[in-house]
Amino acid sequence: MEIQIRQMDSQSFNQVDQFNRVFTVSSKFILNIEDSRLIYSISPVPPYEKELFVDAEDYTTFIDNPEKVIFFADMEGILAGQVKVVPWWNKFAYIEDLIVNPEHRGKGVGRALVNSAIDWAKQHHFPGITLEAQDNNVPACRLYEKCGFVLGGFDQYAYKNFIYSSEIALYWYLVF
Repeated sequence: MEIQIRQMDSQSFNQVDQFNRVFTVSSKFILNIEDSRLIYSISPVPPYEKELFVDAEDYTTFIDNPEKVIFFADMEGILAGQVKVVPWWNKFAYIEDLIVNPEHRGKGVGRALVNSAIDWAKQHHFPGITLEAQDNNVPACRLYEKCGFVLGGFDQYAYKNFIYSSEIALYWYLVF
């Protein structure tokens, strides 16, 4: 199946965030520091369902904006996924949101979207690209690693005030 990537425009901004954000957690990252490097192993956990939430925003601000972008992925004419990229405080591009509908996961959609984000960031002269994921979103973290990202840091307190209070935020970086 061929994946088509397209940039959001005034005709398609109503398609933003039209995705099923539920996934099954069955493992998580176990972090360690070895020789001043952050390393990890993966440990199974009893499976449970998790839904990722996203705050709504004015997506029209992405239209024709050279500083931020949303890409959609389509498979056989069906909306399969999206990625939002914005500038970050550290001058890197930041993948603010990457989502693939469950029926399209494992088919290369996520990789195609990440590659589009990387290409866009390079074209816009960012020094690299970064993102944050949770320690229990192992499939996403493995995708980022396959795309060349390295685990650069973590925050064990980022989610303490939320329903998923035991999660650890993982910060991934790709420096150009």
